[in-house]
Amino acid sequence: MVEDNIDTASGLPDDAQAGATELVRFDNVGLRYGIGPEILRDLDFSIHSHSFQFLTGPSGAGKTTLLRLILQTLKPTRGRISLFGQPVADIQKSDIARLRRRIGIVFQDFRLLDHLTTYENVALPLVVQGKEEASYRNEVIELLRWVGLGDRMHVPPMILSGGEKQRAAIARALIVQPALLLADEPTGNVDPSLARRLLRLFIELNHTGTAIVLATHDLQLMDLVEARRMVLAEGHLHIYE
Repeated sequence: MVEDNIDTASGLPDDAQAGATELVRFDNVGLRYGIGPEILRDLDFSIHSHSFQFLTGPSGAGKTTLLRLILQTLKPTRGRISLFGQPVADIQKSDIARLRRRIGIVFQDFRLLDHLTTYENVALPLVVQGKEEASYRNEVIELLRWVGLGDRMHVPPMILSGGEKQRAAIARALIVQPALLLADEPTGNVDPSLARRLLRLFIELNHTGTAIVLATHDLQLMDLVEARRMVLAEGHLHIYE
């Protein structure tokens, strides 16, 4: 369980900051739907390897939209986005899919498939990549044990509790060994005790080298960790280191 005032140092020890690489960069990015006003505007920020940041703001501020822009399932109206050092505008469409494989995503609604077991849900990204089970079976089992689901790997999602489903969704995102993990309100459907346990899981993952962007409106949860805060308000992004 997460204790009060855990200091992640934004996921970057002092001696590692100089060697951090830029995973995501937004330069003067704006987004509007149709001919309406911009809902996100003048976004300028970067996300570095090994970093940990919260993305917060009121409901409807655009947190999920910003995550979709990072993941490139949504295109900006203006400005420039770079992923892993490459301007997205210069990247072939087929290569965008390759870059997305370096990004894990955890959705608030889990998106587990009921006709598959927990093990099969977690292994699904590797199946989609065409990998043979013999090449990943031990890795999936080890990961399920790491998130505390070693004894639940052969049951379908409807048997799992809400917290277990969330941990399965996290494991599925991690199985591709992402350089960057985007978590969209991952603690929104669980009680405060479980939210702390999930936060501990993200902190431990960050300490293994994965950069984390955790979208949440839970101020009490954020107060447990000393980490960078990216606050969306009225279409603008304010960053507090």
